[in-house]
Amino acid sequence: MAICIYLDEMLKSRKMTSKELCGYIGITEANLSILRSGKAKGVRFGTLNKICYYLQCDVGEILRFDGQLEEESDEIEIRREDRDE
Repeated sequence: MAICIYLDEMLKSRKMTSKELCGYIGITEANLSILRSGKAKGVRFGTLNKICYYLQCDVGEILRFDGQLEEESDEIEIRREDRDE
């Protein structure tokens, strides 16, 4: 994954549960779980702002780029193959 999520580590260092954070920022535990697992396709800046506010951290402490390019889906690869033909 090109963008690594360090939300669990930040929660632990702040001694906060994901349930508490959900209550503060107003999202469901299911949606926070998707974000924590790295399966989210995106995150709203407003949500990210609230996460950083309540965890008292910087965006770069939660999201980090691993230096790799990640294709969004297999469709991209299929389109490239079509162009090569």
